[in-house]
Amino acid sequence: MGTIRKRRNKNTIRYQAVVRLKNHPTISKTFHRKSHANQWIKEKEIQIENGVLNNSTASSKQTLANVLTRYLEEITPRKKSPEIETIKIKRLMTEPVAKIQFSNLKPEHIIEFRNNRLKNVSGGTTLKDLSLLSHAIEIGIKEWGLHLSRNPVRQIKKPKQNPPRDRRLKTGEEDCILLACNASQNPYFKSLVILAIETAMRRGELLSLEWENINLDSRIAYLPTTKNGESRTVPLSTRAIEILNNIPVHISGKVFPISETALRGQWRRTIKKAGIKNLKLHDLRHEATSRFFEKRLNIMEVLAIREHKDLKIFKRYTHLKAEDLAFKPG
Repeated sequence: MGTIRKRRNKNTIRYQAVVRLKNHPTISKTFHRKSHANQWIKEKEIQIENGVLNNSTASSKQTLANVLTRYLEEITPRKKSPEIETIKIKRLMTEPVAKIQFSNLKPEHIIEFRNNRLKNVSGGTTLKDLSLLSHAIEIGIKEWGLHLSRNPVRQIKKPKQNPPRDRRLKTGEEDCILLACNASQNPYFKSLVILAIETAMRRGELLSLEWENINLDSRIAYLPTTKNGESRTVPLSTRAIEILNNIPVHISGKVFPISETALRGQWRRTIKKAGIKNLKLHDLRHEATSRFFEKRLNIMEVLAIREHKDLKIFKRYTHLKAEDLAFKPG
């Protein structure tokens, strides 16, 4: 039996034709016109009934690598950080599991992949890989009509999540980092690092920040879209305002016209030059939040700045310095 699903992507409407018949893999194809989708369904149903289209069709012979390739072309570009996901998918496509026929994927294939990854990377990184694999498989089954009875990633035991990081800047490290930033040929990099420390904004939020959403007089930066899918307004400190006043305005309208890949590479080189170990760019968000509390902002004020709904999250972000608390009045 054939069905048609109406798909809307931004301003484009497409029609996904899906054909399901007993003892045959589900097949599907997307069209710009509904009439074309209907015609395709009729043709496929006739082919199946006449024995022309059977279980040996091309769709049932696809490997996981084929599915990942299509996912990279159709799904990844819609995401917030397509550059990073592209790198991840291309690496996944080199794994032995990618050579397995999609319809033959079993939990043991995923278990072998998981165990091999855990030999080289952390549990958290392995979890992200498994999540990406799972979503690609799910899309293949539900959206592209590929034959697989169950998603094997959902059937295996997931590795434990890494303990939350609580890395803060040690005495003198900020000065070392900013000094090393001076060696960067990118005129925006040092300013981005300082703004990260001052605002607790995420990497993606800083890279997507636009001048039209900054009000220097009101000392605020508006983030229309954040990781949680909601907008928020971030207050700007005196130091942040000073930095923004001295940043060259780029024709793109972005405050920091840097790609995510370039930023990661620049951070690695800077930390190495500064002689600092075990410090990630995201740790600056933790540092900024802890400083908010040291400035005696209350939990609700910091909650508004950081965009967190769960108060439990602050257990990992409020590692205040004992020597500062010792001299707190009261």
